[in-house]
Amino acid sequence: MANYGKYGLYDYQLSPAGEDRALRVHEESIIIDMLFQGPLSPYSLEEDFSRMVEKKYAPLKTSAPDKYRKKIQDAMLEYALRGELPAFKECWYDSGITAGCRQLDTSGTPEELIKSMVDCQAQFDTFSDWLIKALNAGDIRRAKKERKKAGFILCQDTLALGKDLDMIDNLYRFGLRVMQLSYNTQTHVAAGCYERSKGAGVTNFGVRFIARMNEMGMIVDTGHCADQTVLDACALSTTPVIASHCCVRSVYPHNRSKGDEALRAIAESGGVVGLVTMPNFVHADSKKATMEHFLNQVDYAVKLCGIDHVGIGTDWPMSEVLESLIHMRDVIAPTLGFLPGDGPAEETIEGFTEYRQFINISRGLVKRGYDDAAISKILGGNWLRVFAEVCGG
Repeated sequence: MANYGKYGLYDYQLSPAGEDRALRVHEESIIIDMLFQGPLSPYSLEEDFSRMVEKKYAPLKTSAPDKYRKKIQDAMLEYALRGELPAFKECWYDSGITAGCRQLDTSGTPEELIKSMVDCQAQFDTFSDWLIKALNAGDIRRAKKERKKAGFILCQDTLALGKDLDMIDNLYRFGLRVMQLSYNTQTHVAAGCYERSKGAGVTNFGVRFIARMNEMGMIVDTGHCADQTVLDACALSTTPVIASHCCVRSVYPHNRSKGDEALRAIAESGGVVGLVTMPNFVHADSKKATMEHFLNQVDYAVKLCGIDHVGIGTDWPMSEVLESLIHMRDVIAPTLGFLPGDGPAEETIEGFTEYRQFINISRGLVKRGYDDAAISKILGGNWLRVFAEVCGG
C-alpha cells in the first residue's frame, strides 16, 4: 500500500474513520483518469534533473520557440524509456490510478502523427511488464486484478486525419479508442469551444465521421468542443458521448466550460463528464484555486447529470519541467486557440500539484458526503461502464 500521506494531504479535517474509509475506497476502486497528463509533474522531478533538462534545451527558446516544448516532451519520454527516469513508474503506482490515457498527436501533419504513434507504442513495448495497452474494459479490469496499469489511447483533435474516413479504421486497429472531435477551433468535423461562430456545431462531414466512429466502436469525445457540437454529437451518436475533460460554466464561467444543456445532453446519451484539475478553469485566481473549487464542480455536475455520469479527467499537471509549462503559457497556448491569459499556465490546484496526490480526490469525496459506491463510480466506475458499452469487454 502506497504511503499517500508523504506526498501532501489536503487539509479536509477528516476524522480518523473518514481517512481510513477514503484510503480503503481508493485502494479498492478501479480509478480511471480520462485525460491523464501524468504520471509525472514538474513537482515530482528531482531538482537536479529539472535544471539539467532546462539548461540543455534553453537555447531553443529563442532559436526555435515553436519546437522548444516538444523537444522537452520528447526528451522526458526518452529518459523514461531508457530507464533513466524511474519516477515514471513510481509516480503512476503511487497515484493509485488504474488506467489513464496515452495520447496520440493528431493536431498536425500525418508525419507528426506517425512519430506520435511510434512514441506511444514504445511505452507499451518498453514497459510491457507493468503497462497494458487497453483495448476494452476487460483490459482495464485485468490491470487492476494483476496489479498492473492500463493505458488506453486517446487523441484530442482530428486535423491529421483530413477528410479520410478510412484513417479512423487504421487508428482503431492501432488501438485508438477515444477521439475528440475538435480542439478549441473549427475542423472538418466540428467546432471547438473557442470558435468565433458560437452556433457552429458538427459539419456535414462530421455526421459521417461520427457514424464511422460508432461503427468501429470508438468513444466520441467532446472535451474541447463547442456546446452546439456537444448537442449535435449527442443527437447523432448511437453510443454514449463523453467530455473527457471539461469544467462547469454554472460554477465558474470559462471559455473551456460547458453549459448545463450540453452537460445534460452528455448524461442523457449515457456518457460521462470528466472534470479537470486545471486551476484557472475552476477559479478566477489560479494562484488561489484549491481542491474545494474542484469539488464544487463535482457536486454541481452530480446534481445536474446524476451520479452515473460524472468522472475525473484531470488534464493537469503535465509531465514536463516547469520552464516548458511557462513557455506553453506565453508562446504555445495562443497558437492553440486559447485567448490571452485563459489558457494552460504553470500553476496547480492546492492539493493537486502531482498525481501522487490523487488520494486527495478520494478524501475530498468522503468529506463531501458521498458513499462508497458513489465515490467508486466517480473515480472510475462510470468511465469503465462507457468503455464496456462502446469498446466491449
